Formats: sequence, structure tokens, C-alpha cells
Amino acid sequence: MTIQVAAFRWVPPFAQGFVRDLRIRWALEEAGWPYEIELIDFERAKSADYRGWQPFGQVPAYRDSHVEMFESGAILLHLAERSDALAPTDAAGRARTTTWVIAALNSIEPFTQRFIEMDNAPGTAWPEDYRARTEGLLESRLGGLSAWLEGKGYLEGRFTVADIVMSTVLREMEAHGLAARFPVLEDYRARCTGRPAFQRSLEAQLATFRENEPA
Repeated sequence: MTIQVAAFRWVPPFAQGFVRDLRIRWALEEAGWPYEIELIDFERAKSADYRGWQPFGQVPAYRDSHVEMFESGAILLHLAERSDALAPTDAAGRARTTTWVIAALNSIEPFTQRFIEMDNAPGTAWPEDYRARTEGLLESRLGGLSAWLEGKGYLEGRFTVADIVMSTVLREMEAHGLAARFPVLEDYRARCTGRPAFQRSLEAQLATFRENEPA
């Protein structure tokens, strides 16, 4: 069975190029595996049939000859178990890769998303000093990440699925400028997203949105 990945047929412009199926496309491109995209519109996402695959009506969802899955982090770890291009072959290296995938999703992304949400709603009456505390917490996490990456090309010295997650998290901060205070992180993000597999994945996602632009 050819690998199948569910992706939205179209999303509003602000989300284009950032929908999470991009992470799975990228990993599959790095591994060199063929796959099919199953396009999902918003009505299909609400259907009982699709909710049987992805209970929350989101993307990505994934299936192959052995499993049906959802959640990008879980899917990436599944793929990493099967491809040396996505993780080291030794048990310790795979464990470290898993650690960094979880760190990207749990220790970095919640803080970037909170900041982005706040930055996108400048007229909202946030509680007193909320912005300062939010920015301070994010800077602390990014500072720790920057210190780890100092002198390294990738999180564990070679490219893994953890770099897919971490660099896509950082990429969402580009428009908000905070990550630019950390040149190490900017260099790292650019190094990851400059990979040909990422560029192919991004163009494939954007091409779908262009083809399905509402009239």
C-alpha cells in the first residue's frame, strides 16, 4: 500500500505553507518514499468517516500498510523508526531524536504559539504584564535552545526528524521577529529549510492551495 497523507484542499492565506502536513511531506521526501496526498475539505473533515481516521478533524492523518495514525510528532517518530535518513540507527541515537521531537512540541512550541497568538491580537486587553511574562518565558526557552545549538549543524549533529519539528516551529516565528534576536537559531532554521526536501514539500503544499483557490 502506498503511504497516504491527509492534507487540506485549501486554507486561508495566513496558514498556507504552515499546515502540519508539511512536516510529514518533508520527512517522506527526505526518506525518498513515494506517497499520495488525500485532499480533505472542511466538510469532509467533519464527517464520521474522516473522524474515524483523525478524531479531531485536523490534518495530517497518515496510513500505510501497517498503521493508521494522526498527530505530526507521532507520525514522524513512526517514520524515523523505518528510515536511516530520519534518525540514527543505534538505540541511544533514536532515543535522543525522540527526546528532541518531544522537546520541540512541549518545551518550545507552546511558548511560540502563545506569543504568536498575543502578537496577532494587539488590541486585545491582555492581563497586566502578560506580554512581558510571555515574551520573557519564550526568550528563556529560545536562549536554552540557542546555547545547545551553538557550534552544531543540527540538534544531534546530523539531520533527523527532530530538526523537521524544531525548524518548523521556529519558522512560524519569522514574521514576529523574536527569533531574530538569536542568530544561531536563525542560521539553524535557514539551514534546515534550505534543504531540497523541504523546498519540494513546501512547493507541493502551496501548489495545491493555488489550484484550489476559491473563485
